[in-house]
Amino acid sequence: MGVEGVDQQTNSGVRRRVCSCTKDDFLPEESFKSWRNYANALIQTPTRLIDRILTRSEDEEELEAKSRSQNEMKKTLTWWDLIWFGLGAVIGAGIFVLTGLEANQEAGPAVVLSYVVSGVSALLSVFCYTEFAVEIPVAGGSFAYLRVELGDFVAFIAAGNILLEYVIAGAAVARTWTSYFATLLNFSSDKFLIKVDSLAEGYNELDPIAVGVCIIICIIAILSTKGSSRLNYIATIVHIFVIFFIIVCGLIKSDTKNYTPFAPFKVRGIFKASAVLFFAYVGFDAVSTMAEETKNPGRDIPIGLIGSMVITTFLYCLLAMTLCLMQPYQKIDTQAPFSVAFKSVGWSWAQYIVAAGALKGMTSVLLVGAVGQARYLTHISRTHMMPPWFSQVNAKTGTPVNATAVMSCATAIIALFTKLDILSNLLSISTLFIFMLVALALLVRRYYVHGDTTIANRNKLITSLLIILASSIATSTYWGLSKDGWIGYCITLPIWLLATIGLWYFVPQARKPKLWGVPLVPWLPSASIAINIFLLGSLDRASFMRFGVWTGFLLVYYLFFGLHASYDTAKEFKRGRGWKNIEEGNGVDSKDIVPSAPM
Repeated sequence: MGVEGVDQQTNSGVRRRVCSCTKDDFLPEESFKSWRNYANALIQTPTRLIDRILTRSEDEEELEAKSRSQNEMKKTLTWWDLIWFGLGAVIGAGIFVLTGLEANQEAGPAVVLSYVVSGVSALLSVFCYTEFAVEIPVAGGSFAYLRVELGDFVAFIAAGNILLEYVIAGAAVARTWTSYFATLLNFSSDKFLIKVDSLAEGYNELDPIAVGVCIIICIIAILSTKGSSRLNYIATIVHIFVIFFIIVCGLIKSDTKNYTPFAPFKVRGIFKASAVLFFAYVGFDAVSTMAEETKNPGRDIPIGLIGSMVITTFLYCLLAMTLCLMQPYQKIDTQAPFSVAFKSVGWSWAQYIVAAGALKGMTSVLLVGAVGQARYLTHISRTHMMPPWFSQVNAKTGTPVNATAVMSCATAIIALFTKLDILSNLLSISTLFIFMLVALALLVRRYYVHGDTTIANRNKLITSLLIILASSIATSTYWGLSKDGWIGYCITLPIWLLATIGLWYFVPQARKPKLWGVPLVPWLPSASIAINIFLLGSLDRASFMRFGVWTGFLLVYYLFFGLHASYDTAKEFKRGRGWKNIEEGNGVDSKDIVPSAPM
């Protein structure tokens, strides 16, 4: 297996070469063997699309897909590793930059409440993730969970946004790394940016240092997962010490007068800031992608995910409160707020400690992000929705080298051109959308099992879910369109409440978790859906337009390539193991939906 250039037979029936880069590594499926086959596949696009929308994967298939990576990832992580990975993944650019930006422009000192709102939303999503990660411990994270419960098509749209989320998060953190590095050297935060007037506004300040940082992080992530974990320990421990330094020393130099007025932008400003500050919690889902490398997923994943999120939320609130007590919100610097705050109170020496700690923290975020995004891409490519070349795991390092390198290159390119405010808004919309889908998938998992759930109960489930979604969307829309109205909430919120009560009372749960289960089902996941959709309504129109453009691009790729590759792969697997179908309650079986493509 370790010999380069030797053909191997994978479990998916596709012959590939180790460390090769041929057509069969990218398009090995039957639909792409010839132009005639491809033309036949395109003709069958409508029927194949219906098949992919209706069919669901099985837990066993997601576990089986690991064998398509040629080599297995090494099980080296414990709950202790996961907690530190969680802290390292989350505490970074969000708190050190966006806190100042949102306090200055949207929330004022009430930014601490914005962190509470986004923290509660993130924690609800964490609970939903833990049950899936324990029961389906694979590198695919939310992509694998959605594929099992909501089908291939929904999973692919989510997958594209997951990858976008990680690339944007990495790019944003890399650019912020440059800003704090400049302040560490006693320069202005934009000292190392290169302005190019011929480029569009928002994309014309080039950041070559961010590119260099991305390359170094990529190399570390490729070498070893356990090594990355150890480096993350060191960086995160230093980071935590700096955070306590900021809190203690900042409170010493605090002035309660700076907390007046507390909420200058009122309630709307608090929620608008919380939607953007959700960026500060992005990264915990990367921990779920490490389930495949965890020694005891049933114990380690819940402790690691929930523990790191509770600690993070507590620290975020203390940091936000401290910053606003040190300076009036109008004077907070939007690029390097904590460093400048200490300088403004006469402790210029402290800005260097803050900048050094921020750099350590952001290095951890970049490292964990590089590890997580590569594992997402690895599992997506195992299903052949992306070329299987990305799924190859190196036998020596036990890491997905191809996926890590490609995702890091994409991150570096985005980091070179794009400003932080554009990145943070687009990242928040992708993340909130995915977290909403995971909560929805959890409700489907608990209340629908083929062979156990009756047609009547299935229909009640579908009705309840549609009403929960519709009422949540209506609440969010009303919030976005009505500046001071309140009557709409008196209609939409009771409807959401009644739909959740109906699901809880009238539909029996069809599945009980084996090792770890989300408490208060359906209330907790239903609340997660409502909060995530509500926060979406607080984002700006430009972010939704960029989100729409990206989703349109994903659809084009899927219809011309991903659909046909995954269809062929699914049919190959179905011959041996079988598939479930969303419409099984109507007596429709997946093998009867679409005949195999004529080749």
